[in-house]
Amino acid sequence: MCMMLHDDPDLLQDIFNAVGERILRYYELAVNYDIVGGVMSNDDWGFNTQTFLSVEDMRKYVYPWHKKIVETAHKAGKPVVLHSCGYFGDVMDDVIDVLKYNGKHSYEDIIMPVEEAYEQWGSRIAILGGIDVDFMIRSTPTEIQKRCRAMLERVGDRGGYALGTGNSVPEYIPQENYFAMIDVVRN
Repeated sequence: MCMMLHDDPDLLQDIFNAVGERILRYYELAVNYDIVGGVMSNDDWGFNTQTFLSVEDMRKYVYPWHKKIVETAHKAGKPVVLHSCGYFGDVMDDVIDVLKYNGKHSYEDIIMPVEEAYEQWGSRIAILGGIDVDFMIRSTPTEIQKRCRAMLERVGDRGGYALGTGNSVPEYIPQENYFAMIDVVRN
């Protein structure tokens, strides 16, 4: 893909269009079901320190399709969450102001802890999850509960946050650690 940016940008645009059309069609169909209360768009955009593509190239190739996905969901009266791993600092304002996502999921402590993301953007977009998967694996249940409680106390009555992991919940997270997180909201 990176080589195509320079060697054959027309082919790259054709590929983005072909994939984008298929993904958009999926969302056009999904939002018509009453049982679908909202949608999550999954598209990992970066590494630990930068986006896969430059912000300029993101705006050219990636954003047009995400904008259409968000518009499709909003037209159906449904919120849209972007799940995207990797560095997002240079594109978060676009995620909020240009693409108009309602929420953002996937946070990693080595990139930006969820606590910092919430303080920076939580008044503008819902911050979902963020209790880092590595933290969930390596910490004790007591440490997990302490961090989760602290996060919920930080949010207080400001809202715009949902407790959860920083990414998916892999099977190798110890069950007692997962339940320690869940128990914070049950108790």
